[in-house]
Amino acid sequence: QVQLVESGGGFVQPGESLRLSCTGSGFTFSNHAITWYRQAPGNERELVAEISSGREYKRFSESMKGRVTISRDNAKNTVYLQMNSLKPDDTGVYYCKATGPLGATYWGQGTQVTVSS
Repeated sequence: QVQLVESGGGFVQPGESLRLSCTGSGFTFSNHAITWYRQAPGNERELVAEISSGREYKRFSESMKGRVTISRDNAKNTVYLQMNSLKPDDTGVYYCKATGPLGATYWGQGTQVTVSS
């Protein structure tokens, strides 16, 4: 059974940090690119960061560039999204998506991030 599970969300104050995790099972995690998206209430889902299967390619949204890093540990089937200097505009549900070499995709259920004072 294929599963993709996000974790690490929570409630933080502006300026604080969070590390989100995306853990996969039931498929070959190491050959899948992982993309993080977020969706704020009333908004469309937007890309936050992406990492290729071999880590050689990464990209970040303009809104989070310089405040976010992405890494992966294929031995643990996990991708990490480290977010720093969080702002209220970063509030939303964060999802990860796995994309395989033939284009098949899997989505997680999301984890809530709330940034508020």
